[in-house]
Amino acid sequence: MNFAGKSGWGAMVRYAKPHSLEEALALLAEGPWRILAGGTDFYPALGAKPLRENVLDINGLPEMRGICEDDSHDDSHIVIGARTTWTAIARADLPPAFDALRAAAREVGSVQIQNVGTVAGNLCNASPAADGVPALMALDAEVELRSAGETRRLPLGKFILGNRKTAIRPGEMVTAIRIPKASARGASAFVKLGARRYLVISIAMAAARLVVGAEGRIVEAAVAVGSCSAVARRLRELEAALVGRPADGSLGGAVAAEHLAGLAPIDDVRGSRAYRIEAAREIVARALCGAAGVPETELAA
Repeated sequence: MNFAGKSGWGAMVRYAKPHSLEEALALLAEGPWRILAGGTDFYPALGAKPLRENVLDINGLPEMRGICEDDSHDDSHIVIGARTTWTAIARADLPPAFDALRAAAREVGSVQIQNVGTVAGNLCNASPAADGVPALMALDAEVELRSAGETRRLPLGKFILGNRKTAIRPGEMVTAIRIPKASARGASAFVKLGARRYLVISIAMAAARLVVGAEGRIVEAAVAVGSCSAVARRLRELEAALVGRPADGSLGGAVAAEHLAGLAPIDDVRGSRAYRIEAAREIVARALCGAAGVPETELAA
């Protein structure tokens, strides 16, 4: 489906709903389009303004939806299609390493938004408070981008460049999120702090993934914090400090001020910079506790 019409100001805009990924990529090669998937950010961003951009509706592309395994290369992956909804992720039968992502999926807006909002839309929106980003970072997620002539992959940390900024090139679209199977080990947890329980933009959030050895000590750790910088950040120094520690209630004491030094929160109506830093320390400790399977009542300060 492909037709042109007039916007509210008389300018001609095109609308296309391709029936295959190849058709979508061919259209993208012709010139700039605004991609419409779930639409949960697309329409609110317009406000009262008329639509002035060409619209590429990808809702007719079933091949971009769902979760599968890809063992066709040396580096096996779990692949999440770009159009996969948050409801589908929350309900998916995934390993415990994905528990943080499934928990984050239940925090994205309302149930209605989760039913139509897509994982790629959450990433392309590039909000500092995007709920899915920390959990995907803790899984070493890669973003698959395709154009008519090229397929490339970027680590999620290199895909989101700043507030509302991504590394998408002209003629490209996100087609999948890829999780290396080597990173789909252990267990994970997600903790979000907001002014209320539901339908809230986070003040701070954290995802932690831990792999615990036979002796009850951490052999691998991944920790990411969102809403405390323009882009969610991995806490690499903390991750290194956690390796070798027992996976017990003492984990909270492992989170030191220097581990949060890379965060750059702002002061806004939801919280001050100082509050966000203190909140980040607390929720990282709780996420570690959850990933280790330690009841919060046993979490030492």
